[in-house]
Amino acid sequence: MAESAELTLNGQSYTLPVIEGTEHEKAFDISKLRDQTGYITLDPGYKNTGACKSAITFLNGEEGILRYRGYPIEQLAEKSSFIEVAYLLIYGKLPTQDELKNFSSQITQHTLVHEDVRKIFDGFPTAAHPMAILSSLICSLTAFYPESVSPDLSKEEIDLNVIRLMAKISTIAAWTYKNNMGHPLNYPRNDLDYCSNFLYMMFSFPTEKYEINPVVVQALNKLLILHADHEQNCSTSTVRLVGSANASLYGSVSAGINALWGPLHGGANQEVVEMLESIQRDGGDTQKWIDKAKDKDDSFRLMGFGHRVYKNFDPRATIIKKAADDVLKALGLEDSPLLKIAKELEQAALTDEYFVQRKLYPNVDFYSGIIYKAIGIPTEMFTVMFALGRLPGWIAQWKEMRTNKEPIGRPRQIYVGETERDYVAIDQRTA
Repeated sequence: MAESAELTLNGQSYTLPVIEGTEHEKAFDISKLRDQTGYITLDPGYKNTGACKSAITFLNGEEGILRYRGYPIEQLAEKSSFIEVAYLLIYGKLPTQDELKNFSSQITQHTLVHEDVRKIFDGFPTAAHPMAILSSLICSLTAFYPESVSPDLSKEEIDLNVIRLMAKISTIAAWTYKNNMGHPLNYPRNDLDYCSNFLYMMFSFPTEKYEINPVVVQALNKLLILHADHEQNCSTSTVRLVGSANASLYGSVSAGINALWGPLHGGANQEVVEMLESIQRDGGDTQKWIDKAKDKDDSFRLMGFGHRVYKNFDPRATIIKKAADDVLKALGLEDSPLLKIAKELEQAALTDEYFVQRKLYPNVDFYSGIIYKAIGIPTEMFTVMFALGRLPGWIAQWKEMRTNKEPIGRPRQIYVGETERDYVAIDQRTA
């Protein structure tokens, strides 16, 4: 007999079916609650509300588990590439050798953006935040590909939009940085893999040869893989909600970029580096700042420690810590003052009883910020890097929502404003 729950309301009983996922997560199905009872549920922030069924990412915060399409994040980060993981997320399976070659080749062929996009850069202030530019230019792709707004796109048309977006976001992101720095823009190179090409467009100059460091490429691959999807977070839910109105893939992802830009969501790794730099400017006394973090009357808190979802440890942090060590060693930065501060904070978080009891362990943002800083990416570009990694997840979620023909999102509310009142003429109103 199927499991269910009984709701008793005003002497009448209602049956709520129980839905169980493949990993034994359970939910009360309240999709007919308002029709049957006239009531709705109230759940600020949707912390206890499942908005969809999804087969993309499984996350168990209590046990520190993250899997893409069933594959543990540890295995993917160790054995896979970012493009292979993107294929997995978007199409639901690991690609064959030919499928991966074809997918990668198509992305390479679409990395060029329309020359008119270069003109748009001229309209932005030189001090414009890179995320403002990125979200605007991704949204503008709808203007360059107006057919993408059709609600009846074929599989081939959807696949083409997927390829275009995967390809062009790396070019746009790199150009955003170059434009901000006042450097000449670099066109993509079709002889390089995805991560190498991005680093080339970011850091090369036409006046000299650019040497691509394989250790940095490998670390960037891992970073992008670890950020590729994370279940129904703020930006992902935004992509699905906007997409449910039959908005284009470009418009939906642009909305997700803006959600990610919020400092409560995508800005954590930037805050980590800014915190480390602040401690360094103060003289580098980490114990002083550790004590401040433990003082309940002090507003200071350590950035990059603990996580809203993971209650014991962040499975991504262990992976990226090794990558951080490798990158810093390869670049000769093991003795960096910033790294020294970071390691002292890390040690305190792992051994100090105050942090251990509160499960304030270093998370992925703590280490990713250190890596980005080491390879020369400025802090204001950190959230752009987050978006670059999260793109396959957003695409997969948008595509799943369209495939499942999910209804347009329409949250309800509990109104707490004024009750009905009559209009008062302006000459009869009092202050």
